[in-house]
Amino acid sequence: MSPALRKTLRFIAATAIVAVIVVFYTRLVKLNPTTVALTFLLAVLIVSANWGLTVAVFMSFVAAVAFNFFFLPPVGTLTIAETQNWVALFAFLFTAVVASNLSERVRREAQEAAERRREVERLYSFSQQLLVTENVVELLNAIPRYLVGTFGASEAAVYLTERDRVYRSAADDVGISKEALKIASARSELVLGRDRDMCFVPIRMGIRSLGTLALGGSTVSQETLEAVGSLIAVAIERAAAIEKVTRTEAARESERLRSALLDSVTHEFRTPLTSIKASVSSLLTQSQLASDERQELLTVIDEESDRLNRLVGEAVEMAQLDANEVKLELHLHPIREVIDEAIEESKQVLEGHPVELRIPEQLPQAVMDATWISKVLRHLLENAVKYSQPGSPIFVSSEVKGDRLVTNVADRGSGIDDLERSLIFDKFYRGQSQRYRVQGTGMGLAIVKAIVEAHGGRISVTSQLGHGSVFSFSLPIGNERLASAFLA
Repeated sequence: MSPALRKTLRFIAATAIVAVIVVFYTRLVKLNPTTVALTFLLAVLIVSANWGLTVAVFMSFVAAVAFNFFFLPPVGTLTIAETQNWVALFAFLFTAVVASNLSERVRREAQEAAERRREVERLYSFSQQLLVTENVVELLNAIPRYLVGTFGASEAAVYLTERDRVYRSAADDVGISKEALKIASARSELVLGRDRDMCFVPIRMGIRSLGTLALGGSTVSQETLEAVGSLIAVAIERAAAIEKVTRTEAARESERLRSALLDSVTHEFRTPLTSIKASVSSLLTQSQLASDERQELLTVIDEESDRLNRLVGEAVEMAQLDANEVKLELHLHPIREVIDEAIEESKQVLEGHPVELRIPEQLPQAVMDATWISKVLRHLLENAVKYSQPGSPIFVSSEVKGDRLVTNVADRGSGIDDLERSLIFDKFYRGQSQRYRVQGTGMGLAIVKAIVEAHGGRISVTSQLGHGSVFSFSLPIGNERLASAFLA
């Protein structure tokens, strides 16, 4: 229904209401003119509150004419015999018009309050959306879409002076030209188009202009538009600050890792090289060495070469695991076989440390790559030996917890401080009190953690100072189908 037709029908309805009141008081109930006037006045107020001032004023004049014709003597004519009736008629008309105006004002203020409330709710929703994204580029791409969705705009675009780029609500939306945005950004002031078909809002942080926002087809107030511009500026600055902090933290972490790597390389790689160099120099310069001395030097060269090869191998493994270049061959394996294999391969390391196994007979098989899990166990066994007193036992156990097979390697060493427990799985980290007493690069436990997590498992440590530590890792229990799913 068109607005003109709707308004015409309201005028007709107002006239009909006056007619109904006249019929009611002339045919059904006979009352004094004062009661009739109050009834007309009440009807005018109701119409004003619902249909607006224009219809109410029209109804006031129609009611005044009807009141004069049907209720003021002489009845049936538009003439008035007594002066007091003239005063009553004009008092009624004046009261009806003033009351209509007041009612319309209250209705208009209520509508404005409701609209302001809706705009505040939209601003709150918009601000919440801005806080979700912490990347500047993602934020700028999302802001026009947020504006269209939140404020019901037909199109939106954001132009940033520093980046000299336009971010639009739709990729194919070119209704707002870049040149117009540049001009509005240079002016840095709010511009409202005719009938609010297009608005240009400056994006300012204090007195510093960041760019401009163009909004088309929205009827939000000027105050709301200015608030939107301020919110966008704050969100952009916040996202840029978070990015800067993130880059700083990344650079700091990179520097820490670099320092740790240099420390590890300086200490661990130089030690075997020094031993090899000294042994070779002795063999070259002392040609009259006895056979047992020569054999001892060759043994040193052999052992230190193996150690150097192992250090390089650990670095390569860590790099492969970090780059996700390791392809796991996942199948069902009994954990007992893998434990026995790891103990056999670590026999030389475990010399002087009895290993006690606590493994139930009927354990289910777990999904794993047996070769890599054997490396996990070898690293944990070697770690237990390093931090235990000579001759102290090492305990290996397995148990089922839910849908996981949990394997534990426990020692009777000095334990791990609570502050260091969350750091020992980091690359190149070594305990503060043990780093100069115990040889190592700090990559062993990091490798263990990467391998276990690649299997879809978890690793943890519990420890008590002076009583040792227990390293536990879990693997999923399943079938060949599950193994294929992990492999995929």
